[in-house]
Amino acid sequence: MRRRAMSDERRAMWMPHSSLIAHRSSLGLVTAAALMLALSACDSLPGRPTEAERPLRPSEVTDFGALYGENCAGCHGADGKLGAARPMNDPVYLALVGETRLAQIIASGVLGTPMPGFAPSAGGMLTEPQAVLIAKGMIAAWGQPDALAGVTPPAYSATGAGDAQRGAAVYAAACASCHGADGRGGEKGGSVVDGAYLGLVSDQALRTTVLCGRTDLGMPDWRGAAGGAPLSEQQVGDVVAWLVAQRPRFPGQPYGGQ
Repeated sequence: MRRRAMSDERRAMWMPHSSLIAHRSSLGLVTAAALMLALSACDSLPGRPTEAERPLRPSEVTDFGALYGENCAGCHGADGKLGAARPMNDPVYLALVGETRLAQIIASGVLGTPMPGFAPSAGGMLTEPQAVLIAKGMIAAWGQPDALAGVTPPAYSATGAGDAQRGAAVYAAACASCHGADGRGGEKGGSVVDGAYLGLVSDQALRTTVLCGRTDLGMPDWRGAAGGAPLSEQQVGDVVAWLVAQRPRFPGQPYGGQ
């Protein structure tokens, strides 16, 4: 046979306009059906995760353990204690700082210290609900509703300026037995006048340590050891002022004994 079958293109040239539209529509439906079949086949491939098995986006994580472990445990300890930074596993601290302020600290960090902000506005990846969730989770896991029952603690934030000279006397009476007469360390506590340390902590961090102690290291809070007299609001401010006065202008220097 010399006559060759006309191609689709040639047939299309001779088709009436309405027939051509119908022909192309049928081809489109066939193509779409084939594509849907291929996609459905992909969903059933062996090893393909189900929707429930797919990993969550960072902003979708709502598990306290996962959020704390990823963002906080490296500094504050896996169980909220014995980390490089302040223990979160401290009912007195949690009661003093409160959920709202704690969530703000998580989101914004603490300026001038190694504590970063985790909100996107501060360069982090935690959403505002996630910061609140972590704060709530800490209080639920480690807080105690009666942590401050029967006592009136000094304010978490300073209400007035302290006096460094008076603070030296407060330090001698309440702190020197552990940290040494000059603050450079004793039998029970390390140095509190080291320039590198004072350069890394904020004034509020010093006040928080005086108020709450370090329960994971055996340091008592503002009430002191058993039988001791608690520090007043003014005494807390004064001893913090003394500590701040020991901070060198250029923390970490001088080098080589200069």
